[in-house]
Amino acid sequence: MADYIIGYFGGAKPATPEEGQAHRGKWMKWIESLGDKVVNPGQPLMGTELVGPDIETPMSGFAIVRADSKDEALEIARADPFLEMGGTIQVSEMMKMPG
Repeated sequence: MADYIIGYFGGAKPATPEEGQAHRGKWMKWIESLGDKVVNPGQPLMGTELVGPDIETPMSGFAIVRADSKDEALEIARADPFLEMGGTIQVSEMMKMPG
């Protein structure tokens, strides 16, 4: 098994507090459905500053999941309700560094 970071980019902010609560409920249900595959359920990011000429959209948050393969990690990401907000998800395997 490997760990994969799911990076969140873009996406519309909820228009109302009720819409925000509904999205959070979907996200919580998605996280619960992953069971022990969740390493870090996610963290919103704030105060992001972009450095470099090729960066257009800042990362707005991330989650870390454990999966048997990249295909499984992609399947997990495709079920993420963040996509319903019009955002993009990047899935990357986290390299294990010798320690």
